Parts: sequence; C-alpha cells; structure tokens
Amino acid sequence: MKTRIKELRARYDLTQEDLANKVGVRRETIGFLEKGKYNPSLKLAYKVAKTLETTIDELFIFEESDLE
Repeated sequence: MKTRIKELRARYDLTQEDLANKVGVRRETIGFLEKGKYNPSLKLAYKVAKTLETTIDELFIFEESDLE
C-alpha cells in the first residue's frame, strides 16, 4: 500500500514527530506508514486523514495486490 502521508505532512510543515504526537503514536509508526511497511487500523487511518485534512481514500493508495 502506498501513501501520500509524507507529501501532505510537508504541506502542513509537520515533522513525523509532530504528526505522531497529534495522532497518538510513535514517530517510528509514521515512518513505517510512509514507507508502506505498516497497515494502520481504521482508527489510526482516520486520525491521520483528519489531521492532514483529507480522506482515507486520498491518503492511502490501494492496489489490487493489497487486497490479496
């Protein structure tokens, strides 16, 4: 799964640490999300999307292989 977290985080001039603090996770979790190495819970996906003023659909890019 690909994400636009890094791109949108930059728009708001937020560091990984800033975003992590706003959504209640560790900085490493944001790094893993940005690299596509962690699938977030629906609750975390919603918090990140809301913080970055976007939708989950716009934030996370699903590919057919992600659904297998």
